[in-house]
Amino acid sequence: MFTKILIANRGEIACRVIKTARRMGIRTVAVYSEADANARHVRLADEAVLLGPAAARESYLVADKIIDACKRTGAQAVHPGYGFLSENAGFADALAANGITFIGPPASAIRAMGSKSEAKKLMGAASVPLTPGYHGDDQGPALLHTEADQIGYPVLIKAAAGGGGKGMRLVEQSTDFPDALASCKREATSSFGNDHVLIEKYITRPRHIEIQVFADTQGNCVYLFERDCSVQRRHQKVLEEAPAPGMTPERRRQMGEAAVAAAQAVGYVGAGTVEFIANQDGSFYFMEMNTRLQVEHPVTEMISGQDLVEWQLRVAAGEPLPLRQDQLELRGHALEARIYAEDASKGFLPATGTLIRLVPPAESLNVRVDTGVEEGDEITPYYDPMIAKLIVWDESRENSRDAALARMRKALADYQVAGVTTNIDFLSRLVACPAFAGADLDTGLIERQKSFLFPEAQPVPRDALLVATVGELLWEQYAARQAAKSSGDPWSPWHARDGWRMNLTAARTISFKDGDTLIDVRVRYGDGQWELTLNGKSTLARGKKLEGDRFAVEIDDRRLVASVVSVDEKRTVFLQGSTYSLLRDDPLHRVDAGESHGGGLTAPMPGKVVALLAQPGQKVAKGTPLLILEAMKMEHTITAPAAGIVKAFCYAAGEQVSDGAELVEFEAEASN
Repeated sequence: MFTKILIANRGEIACRVIKTARRMGIRTVAVYSEADANARHVRLADEAVLLGPAAARESYLVADKIIDACKRTGAQAVHPGYGFLSENAGFADALAANGITFIGPPASAIRAMGSKSEAKKLMGAASVPLTPGYHGDDQGPALLHTEADQIGYPVLIKAAAGGGGKGMRLVEQSTDFPDALASCKREATSSFGNDHVLIEKYITRPRHIEIQVFADTQGNCVYLFERDCSVQRRHQKVLEEAPAPGMTPERRRQMGEAAVAAAQAVGYVGAGTVEFIANQDGSFYFMEMNTRLQVEHPVTEMISGQDLVEWQLRVAAGEPLPLRQDQLELRGHALEARIYAEDASKGFLPATGTLIRLVPPAESLNVRVDTGVEEGDEITPYYDPMIAKLIVWDESRENSRDAALARMRKALADYQVAGVTTNIDFLSRLVACPAFAGADLDTGLIERQKSFLFPEAQPVPRDALLVATVGELLWEQYAARQAAKSSGDPWSPWHARDGWRMNLTAARTISFKDGDTLIDVRVRYGDGQWELTLNGKSTLARGKKLEGDRFAVEIDDRRLVASVVSVDEKRTVFLQGSTYSLLRDDPLHRVDAGESHGGGLTAPMPGKVVALLAQPGQKVAKGTPLLILEAMKMEHTITAPAAGIVKAFCYAAGEQVSDGAELVEFEAEASN
């Protein structure tokens, strides 16, 4: 067994590998970019090596720097994680040439499965079911368009070298094909350095089911059951579970054996994931094989009781698989939710910022949190905005899936994040969605359940507003006491914040903003309590500050425990499993901004301009695409907010922009 390994990855991926290596007594070397100098994986590893600037292509993707780090630290093997160089055959070859073990499959297997088109040919020869499509080498746009027309719409354009949901475009009709093809090729070039695409028939209401396979150097190969990864946005997984609901033992065996056949066809070694598109009738087709461990592997670990990273290390060291197929046992049900810094209500727009508050649910036999960040860390624009993977497991005689769903609902309610926008509320609605809870699954579930998953924004409830008000009052009292302690006269009545007035009852107004709505709470001081008046209704309130930002609040005859996190004017209220955002409004500083007459369009996040889609001086209609911004590995199209004229672009293609930077000088048409 190895005594020291280098982990050529970052974030929760690297932290996950470090956890197992540490348990096995293996020392670890982390690598990091300048942006990750204080990252959690750097802090956890036994030693760490700086690779270069923030951009992955200048740090994490530079094979020579990683090999040099191995030589300098004495690392005997490299674990590539799942991403970056994990599916790079050239990197595997380079490691071998330098006498360093690659903890992954042979380079030949990576090459065989790295091209989706070549993989389809191999799978066809191995009698693995295939989806109708075009997988040829001729990449002429006209030919591809013709092939798509012949296959019949809808079709899916997929980057041949792609993965992780990137480089994919759904085309509903022939007229949309040229623009979708150009966009797909651009993203494929940017993400994978290869614009080769294939075209496949898009199956209506498909399920995305993948099989975890594992092979060793002795010729043994097993499948560790399946995962259902149907719930997706932008072709990227949002929530995964194992086993797949409705899976029969016979169908599991058929899919498992097909996955093993796929692995054996390319002489596979190590952990791999064979992905299938499944029809509602139970038929299934090979989609692709990811020659690595997957992000969602924890659900497989939970139902099998196996540590798959340990399996990887043992196989790479030349040991046989720990178990045979007949020794593997499936128990219970597991779910994984991906906690992202993103705004689900705005098309899952990635978010950046500092994690002012980060309190995950308590880990146990039933709850697991895989993360690469801690409270105080920053979500940057350079990498994937994942905060954590929340995994739950349960086993029940009646219904293990229902038990796991209950666990997930509770765990999401207990997850507290402030400082960045997250998808936690969206995930809570998703888990509660009748379609998901009832296992009515397909890759279009989110779109299909839009009305449930994206409800109209509701005002912050009364209880949360009252709690926020009491929080303000208690923070004032606490700050006054702290100031008194450091003053020359700590007992001076001028330090008191009890509202005392001679012959008067003190009163004041505390104001908040809920979106654009101004909310005034009238506060009247009493003996050890406050009378709070909101929307004409009065309530008696008391409160006590607990540890940190937690408060015990009494509202009339009810006692609530809540947290209120304050950052500048922002207030984040965590109350009874829900999160509410407010702005503290100071009446002394209110100004009437009036209507904006500017014509600028600004960047919703830091990123890179990859394409300008209009010309200066061009007259455009509302919604016309103007430019494409790439951020956090995704393309975002900036469109015209109204009919008008594009006066000028502020940046050229290829230039980096900051959050809020003006992108386009735009003159809207005057309304009649």
